[in-house]
Amino acid sequence: MAHDESPGAGAPTKLVIRNVGLMLSGDLARPILDADALVAIDGRIASVGRLKDLDVAGATTTIDAQGVTLSPGLIDSHVHPVAGDWTPRQNQLGWIDSCLHGGVTTMVSAGEVHMPGRPRDIIGLKAMAITAQRTFSAFRASGVKVHAGAPVIEPGMEESDFKELAEAGVRFLGEVGLGGVKDGPTARKMVAWARKYGFNSTIHTGGPSIPGSGLIDADIVLEADTDVIGHINGGHTALPDDQIACLCERCGRGLELVHNGNERAALFTLRIAKELGQLERVILGTDAPAGSGVQPLGILRMISMLSSLGDVPAEVAFCFATGNTARMRALDCGLLEVGKAADFVFLDRAQHSAGKTLLDSVRLGDLPGVGMTVIDGIVRSQRSRNTPPADRAPTIVAK
Repeated sequence: MAHDESPGAGAPTKLVIRNVGLMLSGDLARPILDADALVAIDGRIASVGRLKDLDVAGATTTIDAQGVTLSPGLIDSHVHPVAGDWTPRQNQLGWIDSCLHGGVTTMVSAGEVHMPGRPRDIIGLKAMAITAQRTFSAFRASGVKVHAGAPVIEPGMEESDFKELAEAGVRFLGEVGLGGVKDGPTARKMVAWARKYGFNSTIHTGGPSIPGSGLIDADIVLEADTDVIGHINGGHTALPDDQIACLCERCGRGLELVHNGNERAALFTLRIAKELGQLERVILGTDAPAGSGVQPLGILRMISMLSSLGDVPAEVAFCFATGNTARMRALDCGLLEVGKAADFVFLDRAQHSAGKTLLDSVRLGDLPGVGMTVIDGIVRSQRSRNTPPADRAPTIVAK
């Protein structure tokens, strides 16, 4: 397992990617780009288009995509990190690195709730959130960006607590409902304070998942008014269909579908979002590590399931895990767009898939093969040790 002590530091870099067979933008409005090349300078996308029209001189790294698909790096909207690349929930080392091999380049913490002896007092929970924010900013397992430090709100917190956390660099709330605050009015007040200071928030939805959590039903979710309806398909136990439909229809917040949830409820939520013409609200997470383990291919599996069983084009399903999530979580990645972070995953049809192309294979329910990942314009992994072998994989061109 590798790590990057100082992301983005070092000599100037220029990455040129050429010979891309299919370029997925991450943008629902235009999921496929008419382009075959991309240039990134110092970890940011500088230009996208046809190779003949781009300035590729002076490249420090050149990648020949060999005709495979280029996508924004996948984003996992819902993880529960604790310390570096170790999780006590499964006593497993290297889980973040393993997810990188599933194409995930960015993760968002929904709370460091598996910390042994997690403090519930206000001073302790603030200290833990700041510590997590600091440590995961300084230590990137294999370069993966983990936006950690997500306090779980507890009774007695005041507006000043959220101001203090924001000034310390904390910008996400852990799942509302995993702590002592489980009622709508208190949650709404605290979420509003958090939003005032720039926090992005999410709420536990459905039945309890860990000791101390409880049922959070549609009425509480609506009243709390978090930015994201966390695992609307349950983590693991989903709400009844009528409550899921109510949440889809009565608010405009993010509809987070997770791997560690109820798959039927995920497909039901997707159908309602389609009927409402609001697919831009759909985002993806794994809710790992969890009792059912760590799923390095969890985001790819969600993309494949939602496309093949939910009847959405594969290129649209990829947007759920890239541009949609980036917008809902206010992240600077997830789109192949000038100025965005140069975080990419190279994909191709798995060997011997019945699908004739990458998109065909995903629509048929197969997982794609990951051939390479790039974070901040730096190659972080090559052929995945976890996905099915890709038909083709990109290569780094020797100087």
